[in-house]
Amino acid sequence: MRSNFRQITAMIGIGLGSLPRRVWISLSMILSITLVVAVLIGFLSMAKGFEQAMTGAGSPSVAVILGGGTNQESSSTIPAEALRALQATSADLGIRRDAEGRLLVSRELVTPVDLARASDGGTEMLALRGMSAAGPGLRDGVSLVAGRLFQPGARELVVGARLAQDFRGLGVGETVRLGAADWTVVGQFSAGGTAFESEIWADLEAVQAAFGSQGKVQSLRVGLVSPQAIETLRAALPQFSTTPLVASSEADLFATQSERTSGLIRMFGWPLAVLMACGAIAGALNTMMTSVSDRTKEIATVRTLGFSRLAAFVGTCGEALVLTLIGAGLGILLSWLVFNGYQASTMGAENTRMAFQLQVTFGVMLTGGLLGLAVGVVGGVLAAFSAARIPLVHALRA
Repeated sequence: MRSNFRQITAMIGIGLGSLPRRVWISLSMILSITLVVAVLIGFLSMAKGFEQAMTGAGSPSVAVILGGGTNQESSSTIPAEALRALQATSADLGIRRDAEGRLLVSRELVTPVDLARASDGGTEMLALRGMSAAGPGLRDGVSLVAGRLFQPGARELVVGARLAQDFRGLGVGETVRLGAADWTVVGQFSAGGTAFESEIWADLEAVQAAFGSQGKVQSLRVGLVSPQAIETLRAALPQFSTTPLVASSEADLFATQSERTSGLIRMFGWPLAVLMACGAIAGALNTMMTSVSDRTKEIATVRTLGFSRLAAFVGTCGEALVLTLIGAGLGILLSWLVFNGYQASTMGAENTRMAFQLQVTFGVMLTGGLLGLAVGVVGGVLAAFSAARIPLVHALRA
């Protein structure tokens, strides 16, 4: 056993010692693995960042009620009679009540609006969310960082702090034109980088009046007495309207929405990474076969001196593993430096901008590194079989 270990160590040393003779082709193997790892980590960090932006905004103690049997706020409508019946009831719905005994409910409506980017003046569509006075308090993790909240009935805006940096006219005290009306920005809020920060908030009645949507409500956000109270609410909803009303916890709703988009990102990322990996395997195999060809006489000579086929096999695999680890390590480092925290955006409800940050987590780095490792191992093992089968007669050739 000790003899085999010494032989394997010696073969790895011989292989690594001969790398200067094959520096460029070895660097090409390292580079190909680096690119494979970086591409996969890029896509996975995008999916992870979007998931965290969505799921981080959801609370199990807040429910969202949608009308029409849909789970999409953009296609939901809450009937007026359901609103009146819900607000008038004294039954236990599992919803918290304020000091005056009123249900803790926020009626909400999302309207897309165009705003100019601060960087180049180009326009993007953002989500203007009209909400009741209780709305901001039903968002966990939200805090005002400047100014104040909007006043009922006033054309006042409260914006995510990141939006204020990225778009013109969203500083506190500034006036911006949305639709056919001028609005004053009175506050900025932070939500820890979650989906809430991609929205502009205003009073519901002011939004309805400005955009000709009087009486329209797309969703109801309610505070639950406990996460388990969602079942009580679901059981009670059919009595308020003939239109199907669907209640989901905010956490479940955002998780469902994030799964679709993050799944789509992964659906594009994995095939591309696997395709690149196949090319990288070919490159790794070419590199290691060149190494074996370059050292044919050396390998045959040590074999005639008593080195085993196992030593030749493992020695070649070890050389490939060293190059692979360098490539995978560089890919992980490059990805973390370039992608982690990078600001990206996608299309949210009503085709509005939803911003998020790419997240290069340990799990993402591990997955990318393992793919890079697989590339090198496959290429190395195939070449190692060739090394182990070199005829001893090659040691006698000049």
